[in-house]
Amino acid sequence: MPDALERLKQGRHHDPFALLGWHGTVGGHWLFRAWLPNAEEATWPDGTPLQRHADSDLFEIARSSREPQHPELRIRSRHSGDWVTTVTPYTFSPLIGDLDIYLFGQGRHHHLWRILGAQIQTVDSIDGVQFAVWAPGARRVSVVGDFNHWNGLTHPMRVRGSSGVWELFVPGLAAGQAYKYEIIGPQGQLVIKSDPFARQTFLRPETASCIPAPSAHIWRDDHWLTRRAGFDWQHEPISIYELHAGSWQRSRDGGFPYWTELAARLIPYVKSLGYTHIELLPVAEHPLDESWGYQVTGYFAPTARHGSPDELRRFIDACHEAGIGVLLDWVPAHFPRDDFALARFTGEPVYEHADPKRGEHRDWGTLIFDYGRHEVRNFLIANALYWLEEFHFDGLRVDAVASMIYLDYSRRDGEWAPNQYGGRENLEAIAFMRELNIVVHGRFPGVLTIAEESTAWPMVSRPTELGGLGFSMKWNMGWMNDNLSYIAQDPVHRKYHHNQLTFSQLYTYTENFVLPLSHDEVVHMKGSLLDKMPGDYWQRFANLRLFYAWQYAHPGKKLLFMGGEFGQWNEWKATGELDWSLKDFPAHEGISRLIADLNHLYAHEPALYRHDFESSGFGWIDCHDSDQSVLSLMRTGDGQVLVVVLNFTPVPRMAYRIGVPAAGGYREILNTDSAWYGGSNIGNGGQVVSEQVAWMGFSHSISLALPPLGAIFLKLAME
Repeated sequence: MPDALERLKQGRHHDPFALLGWHGTVGGHWLFRAWLPNAEEATWPDGTPLQRHADSDLFEIARSSREPQHPELRIRSRHSGDWVTTVTPYTFSPLIGDLDIYLFGQGRHHHLWRILGAQIQTVDSIDGVQFAVWAPGARRVSVVGDFNHWNGLTHPMRVRGSSGVWELFVPGLAAGQAYKYEIIGPQGQLVIKSDPFARQTFLRPETASCIPAPSAHIWRDDHWLTRRAGFDWQHEPISIYELHAGSWQRSRDGGFPYWTELAARLIPYVKSLGYTHIELLPVAEHPLDESWGYQVTGYFAPTARHGSPDELRRFIDACHEAGIGVLLDWVPAHFPRDDFALARFTGEPVYEHADPKRGEHRDWGTLIFDYGRHEVRNFLIANALYWLEEFHFDGLRVDAVASMIYLDYSRRDGEWAPNQYGGRENLEAIAFMRELNIVVHGRFPGVLTIAEESTAWPMVSRPTELGGLGFSMKWNMGWMNDNLSYIAQDPVHRKYHHNQLTFSQLYTYTENFVLPLSHDEVVHMKGSLLDKMPGDYWQRFANLRLFYAWQYAHPGKKLLFMGGEFGQWNEWKATGELDWSLKDFPAHEGISRLIADLNHLYAHEPALYRHDFESSGFGWIDCHDSDQSVLSLMRTGDGQVLVVVLNFTPVPRMAYRIGVPAAGGYREILNTDSAWYGGSNIGNGGQVVSEQVAWMGFSHSISLALPPLGAIFLKLAME
């Protein structure tokens, strides 16, 4: 025992259970040992003193039987001098099953958050907390907190063989207490880390993990989930309001709003605008407000900025009750270098790839997950399932996919290492994404996975069995870049850039696309959407109304970042809130009215959504009128026909003739130049009737008044 005791004293013993707790003796008696670094003296439940080993915190007593199994010791604290009752952790058997350990090692444990992290449990009628963490290669792992004066020698954990999983059940602890792990790494490095599987944290700048209480929330969205499982999202309207929860509106005291406040204000607002979904920028814990949530340090913990995990559950439940889906921006591409979190978790690379050429994003100053390591892949997939299962999110928008699938992403020659075949594709990351989508779609039918992928990588939103990555949809970054570039041009020059409007039809149906006007377009000196528009005050608003109409006329699901719906002048800053006072001005309120009407039109006209991902639902009437910067097109679905004409110049065009697909009356169902939206009110008197005048290859045509910088939507009146 002397050597074992010395290692325990020095904090180098990897299996304290081999020395502590109950142990049989040669004479048939039992020896009980307790490790009590915070005790001056200790007694057995019957008052018999335990003997302290010289120059150590090891106490022991000989007994004739191994009863009680978990004795309640009385100890006098060396800190306060008070006598307190305690139960040592070292009489409890391992709580993590062998099957759990095996599945984790294989990368296939889909409920990993239920075995790792801090779990309130009752074991042998004794209440406490089970701690478990993955720290491969560590020499020693201890759980530390206020409950043991952050002394890493007090509660060393046991390692489960070669799995790298360390666990310990600590009696007497309760929800709300702070904890971390003290780790001695493979080379003797001492690090103190927050729990990668912590399900609750404290408000920054605190970095300790928080023992979470079991959820008390009772879900009321069974009907929503049942309907979602059969959601035919390819052929239904999806319009997404992208939101940063911390800067949409501030709390009345100027701080971050709690989820309960957001539910009361945000849900009616989004409902009034007609959006089908809210997409939250990352809500996992992060230390830096200015990262907007993209530098995650607590992957399983909703940020404490907005309240408890159950408050987030209630918010999502309320959204579902209002008929609004909730998507989560999820960040599996990288993580920050903060010393207290995942980076070099044991003093050595654990979650990140060990090779800097594959493990570092130099541009972002972050680290890249090692997607080829089973346990790391399991960490990420279980994390995705955690948000979907525990919080009922309706989908994941996966951030920075391109940075994962290319080994040379944002790297110069010599800064990246090729794959085993000499290529630049990250084969492990590709396999991870395919597995992610297979598992998510298999376990949660109707849940969406949406890739932010900025390159021409093929088949991002095609099934894995066909060779695709398996995502439901992909952001159409090409459409966004081309069309924002076009709309920022002075109208007099637009005729030279007409192809930027039409080019997307060459690839629109190669993927299931979302048309994003996201937060990325209104930050870093790019200006707001309204500020990008050319011209005088009136023309800027007219251009923005026209641009939104083009987004809704174009095939693809829709996304708009908060503030764009009323024409925010200033670019977004996460440190404040939106400029809500602008809604008092008629021009800004006109933008809001248009967004609400576009969403209503989109949701009620199958021609605008039924064939978003199929060429059969779209056709050009005339895409060649570059001299006048006019586009005319038709959308069809469920036997309905809509004609959309867009005039990208400030010149009204009277008697503008276009061909139409069928004879009859065409009712003007939306005009962005309406006075209701702040326009000049040039229109077509509500309806135009076709003439048997051949035009543009059609046997019938109509003559229109095209408003300046305006779009009109016309619906064929069916017999």
